[in-house]
Amino acid sequence: MNTRISTSMMFSQSVATMLAKQTKMAHLQQQLSTGLRLVTAKDDPVAAGTAVGLDRALASLEQFGKNANTVQNRLGLQENALAQAGEIMARVNDLTIQANSSVLTSDDRQAIASELSTLHDSLLSLANSTDGTGRYLFGGAADDSAPFAKVNGQVVYNGDQTQKKVEVAADTFVSDALPGSEIFMRIRTGDGTVDGHAATANTGTGMLLDLGRDASTGGWDGGSYTVQFTAEDTYTVLDSAGNEVASGSYSSGEDIVFAGLRMRIEGQPAAGDSFGIGASASKDVFSTITDLVAALGTDPVTDTEKAAQQNTLQSSLRDIAQASSKMIDSRAAGGAQLAAIETATEVRAANEVTLKTTLSSIRDLDYAEAIGQYQLEQTALQAAQSIFLQMQNMSLFNKLG
Repeated sequence: MNTRISTSMMFSQSVATMLAKQTKMAHLQQQLSTGLRLVTAKDDPVAAGTAVGLDRALASLEQFGKNANTVQNRLGLQENALAQAGEIMARVNDLTIQANSSVLTSDDRQAIASELSTLHDSLLSLANSTDGTGRYLFGGAADDSAPFAKVNGQVVYNGDQTQKKVEVAADTFVSDALPGSEIFMRIRTGDGTVDGHAATANTGTGMLLDLGRDASTGGWDGGSYTVQFTAEDTYTVLDSAGNEVASGSYSSGEDIVFAGLRMRIEGQPAAGDSFGIGASASKDVFSTITDLVAALGTDPVTDTEKAAQQNTLQSSLRDIAQASSKMIDSRAAGGAQLAAIETATEVRAANEVTLKTTLSSIRDLDYAEAIGQYQLEQTALQAAQSIFLQMQNMSLFNKLG
């Protein structure tokens, strides 16, 4: 069998070799210029697929970071708003205590009422705080419009009850700002569990100063009771059905204890006067201040009228204390979420370092190896070019002469 080596075949092989070397060098040049080992997926399909997955993980971390920044801004603004609201409530409490003084004149009380009205409006403004992007802090999920508004002299809540959850790290969620209904509206009256009041028809000077639960007389069944004075120094306790459950002698400033409850009344109630006690209701802080302003707007003359005003002020003091406590609790809840965001930030940073390190080991170029390979391919190309030049001079005609 004869093997024929043609000139065209030799030229084609040489050209193919030089083109292959040039292609390889061009690829190496692209790697060196970009610093990437994986220029296209065909360079290493398995590694390229892994790199895409790592890119997605890094993109998720970046989005988590943006989520965290947004909710951190809102929680920080909530903290600022509640801190100012706390200062307002402290001032309201001071003014209410001041208004309890018997030496104040009607003008003094009117001045206090005027300042309380201003504080009411300031608190309402804080309740309608925004996050700087046009969204309201305390509107829940309905944060595109002001959550609080005045309607017929009363403040109403127009937001919803949703507290949004935001993912700030993989499977880690933090709560957004509280809905305003939980901070300013749904506030338990009295001591938070038990509340009481003097009947509006009382004609004596009895004032309800304190109340609460008392375990010495057994457990409270959650029912409502009425302390009714049968004389200036005696009383009976009736349940909600009108049945007598206790009776006793009254002494100003001493606790009246029954059915797991206690009441402290001071002054001199008249026969027929009554004081109710039972489970706390809910009341918004704006109504508490409005009721205070209304009470201070009256000018009591008789001892009975003065006692009625004092009972309103005492009840307001208890409600103010509950509102202040609710704001403190809300600040604490927000602080816990801010701490969770900081922890999530640390976790994201650690994960980001790990992912980037892994991605670099897969995708980034080893410059020493690439440069060595480039020089090798360059030498091979030069050799192929030299062989091609020599091949051009190979001819039988060169042997004739």
